[in-house]
Amino acid sequence: MKTLRNLATAAAIVLGTTVMAPAQTLNFAYDADPVSLDPHEQLSGGTLQLSHMVFDPLIRWNKELDFDPRLAASWERVDDTTMRFKLREGVTFHSGNPMTAEDVVWTIERLKTSPDFKGIFASWVSATAVDDTTVEIKTDGPSPLVLHTATYVFPMDKDFYEDGGAEITKHGDSFASQNVSGTGPFIVAEREQGVKVVFERNADYWDADSPGNVQTAILTPIKEAPTRVAALLSGDVDFIAPVPPTDLERIENDDNTKLVTMTGTRIITLQLNQERNEALADPKVRLAMAYAINNEGIVQKIMKGFGTVAAQQSPEGYVGHNPNLTPRFDVAKAQALMEEAGYADGFSATMMCPNNRYVNDFKICEAAAAMLAKINVKIDLTTMPKAQYWPKFDERAADILMLGWHADTEDSANFNEFLTMTPNTDTGRGQYNSGNYSNAEVDELTVASLTETDAAKRAEQLQRVEEILYNEAAFIPLHWQDLAWGARTGVMIEDVVNVMNFPYLGDLVIEE
Repeated sequence: MKTLRNLATAAAIVLGTTVMAPAQTLNFAYDADPVSLDPHEQLSGGTLQLSHMVFDPLIRWNKELDFDPRLAASWERVDDTTMRFKLREGVTFHSGNPMTAEDVVWTIERLKTSPDFKGIFASWVSATAVDDTTVEIKTDGPSPLVLHTATYVFPMDKDFYEDGGAEITKHGDSFASQNVSGTGPFIVAEREQGVKVVFERNADYWDADSPGNVQTAILTPIKEAPTRVAALLSGDVDFIAPVPPTDLERIENDDNTKLVTMTGTRIITLQLNQERNEALADPKVRLAMAYAINNEGIVQKIMKGFGTVAAQQSPEGYVGHNPNLTPRFDVAKAQALMEEAGYADGFSATMMCPNNRYVNDFKICEAAAAMLAKINVKIDLTTMPKAQYWPKFDERAADILMLGWHADTEDSANFNEFLTMTPNTDTGRGQYNSGNYSNAEVDELTVASLTETDAAKRAEQLQRVEEILYNEAAFIPLHWQDLAWGARTGVMIEDVVNVMNFPYLGDLVIEE
């Protein structure tokens, strides 16, 4: 089959030979640009945002947290362990290659080799191309999460990647990290890491019902929040995210801009590495640190109220949310716990945090360090842009690391699979558990929940997990980060943003 490695050239060819509707250009600014074009290199919000622009999932979440068909036109459960997806016909990749069931199967098999994604797909024992437009998935037991998991499947162009190089290289320079051929609404026409990414509309996009009229989208990363806001207010960009809490009213009150907000479900945490620092292996020390940090104060003073104080991973509304767990802040109790643990005089610890990944991330870490000083925990804090932070995170390069996590399956078990299960490189579980926390009951209950179809029993399992994590201070939960986007009037972002924070920009309408 014909393949095109230079997709900038592909975009030029397509745009030059097709009569298109009047072009609309979107200039938008995020706090950072994607670290890679490989959709399987890193499980992060930035990667998934990019995937929704240049790839398409089998199915995707809608605003009602139900599933909409995308590359899978329909699906049916054959039996307790088998699901069949019927693919859309006539879909082509950016290279011109047709999309078939073989591409979907190849993508799933690649996901199962990704260090970041394979934990999600551990229960998918096989993916089979029944015919060119039918894919059959078998799980290792009854699974309530097959459709949730299918939202992670963004079919890749098998021939394109096998021709150029399909290996997954974390923080490396692979073919897949620099080249892309998806089925999505946009083609990557130009990319300069840290400077800009230019997307051009895919003239052969399969979704003729999409209302989107953006023909060119230019992403400019602007790390500094005040500069990002100023760019929107001055008209230099049309759309920004995130909006810092300090500037919500400025955007809302400006006649030329609008603000869209949602209650978020991304938990912001500090993970405590029990293997790097002996003190952190003591549950009493971890509890003392949890009692020493004033979550309410952080939300009110640093987040300006734009967040929800947390005591666990699962937000209200999730099946694992345990209503009996409440935020704790008691410096006297924290000091007593430190004395009981033999650390009345404290200890030293290193901390690393990003400075452009989460809202006010480095300010939160600075505040936490000051609070921990009151129980004689002396913090050596280092902050850095997320492009440098993630390799350090993967190295477990500090005793305390900040991590925010949104369960993209909208299910509590996702938190446990990645953040609190015992790290296992073979299965991928615990991939982001940088604290090296390990509890056999947590592991057993989480695994059991993945095949439990009795809703009440499953809720009991996952709420018990939250209770164990709370009692052992497996990590320090801070707050659930709310979401805010800003746009100029006429850019209809309210129609395409969602609680997952994956704006469906292919469907974005810009009104004149």
